[in-house]
Amino acid sequence: MYEVELTESYFPAQGEAEPAAMTIGEMLRESTARAPDHIALQELTDSGDISRTWTYAELTADAERLARALASRHAEGARIAVYANNVPEWVLLELACGLAGVILVTVNPAYQKNELKYVLEQSRSEAIYYVAEFRGNPMQDIADAVCDDIPAIRHRILLSDHDALFAGEDTGALRDPSPHDPVQIQYTSGTTGFPKGALLHHHGLVRNGIDTMQRAGVEPGDAFVHNMPLFHTTGCAILVLGGLGVGATMLLAPLFEPAMVARVIERERTRFILGVPTMLVALIEEVRRSGRDVSSTERIMSGGAMVAPQLCRDAKAVFGAPIQIVYGQTETSPVLTQAWYEDSLEDLTQTIGQPVAHTELSIRDPASNSVMPIGQQGEICARGYSVMLGYNDNPDATAAAIDSEGWLHTGDLGQMDARGYVKITGRVKEMIIRGGENLFPVEIENALLEHEAIDEVAVVGVPDDKWGEQVACFIRSSADQPLSAAELKAFIRERLSPQKTPAYWIRVADWPLTGSGKIQKFRLREAFAAGEHTVLE
Repeated sequence: MYEVELTESYFPAQGEAEPAAMTIGEMLRESTARAPDHIALQELTDSGDISRTWTYAELTADAERLARALASRHAEGARIAVYANNVPEWVLLELACGLAGVILVTVNPAYQKNELKYVLEQSRSEAIYYVAEFRGNPMQDIADAVCDDIPAIRHRILLSDHDALFAGEDTGALRDPSPHDPVQIQYTSGTTGFPKGALLHHHGLVRNGIDTMQRAGVEPGDAFVHNMPLFHTTGCAILVLGGLGVGATMLLAPLFEPAMVARVIERERTRFILGVPTMLVALIEEVRRSGRDVSSTERIMSGGAMVAPQLCRDAKAVFGAPIQIVYGQTETSPVLTQAWYEDSLEDLTQTIGQPVAHTELSIRDPASNSVMPIGQQGEICARGYSVMLGYNDNPDATAAAIDSEGWLHTGDLGQMDARGYVKITGRVKEMIIRGGENLFPVEIENALLEHEAIDEVAVVGVPDDKWGEQVACFIRSSADQPLSAAELKAFIRERLSPQKTPAYWIRVADWPLTGSGKIQKFRLREAFAAGEHTVLE
């Protein structure tokens, strides 16, 4: 760990001199030059068998082919959306965008029409690259229906159609973007009523991925199962760019399925695994059930929620390795703090570690923006290479998030001790974090208000042992209007993706209100925890 003795809640950037900024293409070529014949990427089937394989040289060659194809049909700086699950073509598209100077807009494969339409229009995407379907979601049908109403979409290309995907590779030319040019737009929830698109640059994504994987102890030649969604920065930045940057091998899973992942770990003798706590709980249960030998695992990383002491003990018992927690957000490419494997159980489970290399972190008074004394609560703020360029086409939101001194305000409340270890104590925002995924209450509320029987609605996060938080929906409606949980679930599922569906539906006659008439959501949360509400069946 970094040996510091702080006198206030400000952690200066640590580590050796910050390495030279590099683009995605430069990182890929450097790794290829070091070990061209080493395996970079292997595609796993649903059952865990290996389907397709790329060496570093082959991956670079295919990425450059696709980059030339992209350059033949997209101008430099154009935005293109990828609407797919974890397939190798997603990875190739990410790398090719970096080589072609094109900006990749990442889209959750669970999105429905309204969600997809918003992202495509707000990002100003001119093309969509998609798969036909995933887990029963008819993605091609959804995308085609949405794109019929968006004249700006000039190309719709199935990732499985390689003739269309690589068309133009003989006429397009590779480009030479700057490390600080934008290369991705990733949408993150906020409190303004709509998701915001974080504009991320090459250097932030590449350096953060490498720094995080190096602290995780991932070494050249290590293989790991990649079971995180690629549309998240965890999947496409930490695991893809970080994994390639350190010279590791990705075993790309189409989705997280505990039995399949355990089987691959046993067969391939992988050393490293990353998953949110709910994934690790499921994986531990599967290993205990099946008796799979996962003793090759030496490093486990998790984030998105605090790691319970029992989960850390279970991981140690089953894998023989502790869980290293990370904390961050999309706006910071994404990791801001990370534990060390030699940390005590208390630090591993009660803190989010120390800041990552080359990053300043401070705890600030939300009112005055002054640095707080050691141990006192304030807003967690960050400054450094990984901070986004801003929110896409949203200067007001950018100015609200990044102050005049370059500090990004995370919206999370925390404390810092004299060693620079940070604890999360709450959130300035009302975000719900369910299984490591940020959910946006206003988006869910707006969708439910389309129901003719609902007059008012309030969505809050309530504690949950498995998911960290679950979504609870409080509804006020006319007394003569019958409502059931099944009907409400069906209504919301037609409009939003499954993870946004409330787990609890509660009907209320009136609201706890502030003096200005705003609903006091914390009172609803407290009353729910106290068992004061009846949940609809």
